[in-house]
Amino acid sequence: MTIAAPATPALIERTGIEIVPESDRTARPRDLFWPWFAANVSVFGMSYGAFVLGFGISFWQATLVSVIGIVVSFFLCGLIAIAGKRGSAPTMVLSRAAFGVHGQKVPGVVSWLTSIGWETFLAIMAVLATATVITRLGGDGDSIALKVIATVIVAALIVTASVLGYHTIMKLQSVLTWITGIVTIVYVILAAPSIDLAAVMAKPDGGFGQVIGALVMVMTGFGLGWINIAADWSRYQKRTTSDGSIIFWNTFGGSIAPVLLVVFGLLLAGSDDDLFTAVQNDPIGALASLLPIWVLVPFLLTAVLALVSGAVLGIYSSGLTLISLGIRIPRPSAAAIDGVILTLGTIWVVFFAADFLGPFQSFLITLGVPLASWAGILIADILRRRRDYDEAALFDPAGRYGSWDWTSIVTMLVASVIGWGFVINSFADAAPWNNWQGYFLGLIGGKEGEWAYANLGVFFALVLSFVVTWFARAGRIRRQEQA
Repeated sequence: MTIAAPATPALIERTGIEIVPESDRTARPRDLFWPWFAANVSVFGMSYGAFVLGFGISFWQATLVSVIGIVVSFFLCGLIAIAGKRGSAPTMVLSRAAFGVHGQKVPGVVSWLTSIGWETFLAIMAVLATATVITRLGGDGDSIALKVIATVIVAALIVTASVLGYHTIMKLQSVLTWITGIVTIVYVILAAPSIDLAAVMAKPDGGFGQVIGALVMVMTGFGLGWINIAADWSRYQKRTTSDGSIIFWNTFGGSIAPVLLVVFGLLLAGSDDDLFTAVQNDPIGALASLLPIWVLVPFLLTAVLALVSGAVLGIYSSGLTLISLGIRIPRPSAAAIDGVILTLGTIWVVFFAADFLGPFQSFLITLGVPLASWAGILIADILRRRRDYDEAALFDPAGRYGSWDWTSIVTMLVASVIGWGFVINSFADAAPWNNWQGYFLGLIGGKEGEWAYANLGVFFALVLSFVVTWFARAGRIRRQEQA
């Protein structure tokens, strides 16, 4: 495969999974702030306040969990992003150094499914929010025509931006940052009078298992949800850029908005039990109920644009992942294919599915276990290396990284099996096909015990994979860098 990418055109980025040429590596570390901030400044972040309190913990416990979970999870994204600077290739191509050129297809499939799932979820949220706000404005939010129009517009925005590519997305995100940021501030000002501090502070403390469960949910919902694409946005950085600056701007850009939004969401959800319940079914639409009519239109536009912003990052990267799996098509075509899948998934959920939130969350926690294992393996691999990647070897099964790295593959499989044993399907009725999980929970109190809903399997998969890789692959990595 040719390693040098063609020059980037003015409108459509043609660079796929190839190595970005030196002449195109002109991005600055602070440029990383824009895509991460814009994708995470969504009003949807406030809904996590209700999700966190749903674990039965107090406001202060929820605040501590939210801050730690958000910052640490985006810090892990920053560690993965170091690889982008060192190798100037997409995340899943760089991961070949740890899994082998062909072995990488194992975590690659998991990554692709996770990205498609998340971005479809964001598109669905945008359509449902549109229907709810239109109803508040006096229209027919259940109108099939309205939902069709909303679906078409949302899908078109996502697919168009992802097909145009990196440079368009970076410009788009910098603009959306200001728009969504300003309207979000207006929302906070208007919704603040709804806060009842006495009710918020009256929430009783939860047990340690409940706190850990909330922490895992926050980490999975924020940084760990993006970790499989983290290096895609740092591959245009200069090789001389410091690792610390890459980590900082990823962490700061990704976490600053969610920390503030989730804490505000905790105050809102803790103040009103009805709002707390409503957010579970319609996260953004429920938040709109606190606003006066005159601000609903800008709120809707901003909420939809913020969700689109996040979905664009995911579809762009899922297209790169699709190519890395061996699908030989241009990058714009790959993004378009994933966009079509997203559109079909959105149509099915909006028009035909009786319940989607439960099955979706069950699906994500199932994929979250192997994805956490992959992250632990790759982070250990990145921290062990002292040199830039051998670019040619990333595309050559006979190169220094080999075709299959069985140590990494077996580690991921074993860690996933262990991890699935310590997570539980919280939506047994909505997603009965996932009731096979939790087979090790008997060791810590059973499926009815305090730890059952802590989803410790995600932590176990991440930490176990990191530790095993750190020691088991140290010699192999050293030999690779000396070859």
